[in-house]
Amino acid sequence: MAANYGSRRAVVGAHYGLRDWLVQRFTGALMTLFTLAVLAQVIFSSGPMGYDKWAGIFAAQWMKALTFAVIVALIWHVWIGMRDIWMDYVHPVGARLVLQVLTIVWLLSCGGWALQVLWRL
Repeated sequence: MAANYGSRRAVVGAHYGLRDWLVQRFTGALMTLFTLAVLAQVIFSSGPMGYDKWAGIFAAQWMKALTFAVIVALIWHVWIGMRDIWMDYVHPVGARLVLQVLTIVWLLSCGGWALQVLWRL
């Protein structure tokens, strides 16, 4: 016989809530500001936009560091969104775990590739 401990509801889940909401807003704002800054450099550059000018935008060390920070923010942003999708819509625990591991592997691979591309310029 199951014991009844009152009407208190057992809440399950990771309880990320406010922290993840704030991270999503902060990373989204950072990516937006970075995109606007790069667009401004592209729009206000003189002459045709070729590889040399595009690589010149990212040639400075501070721009590479800022770009990598935005890439990390993008990966964090995507991870929170995908994790929430997997938790909300994939109910079998094994399938959810596999999808989360594949997502992590994919995001880390993309981050490594971005690092390689960025520092090869």
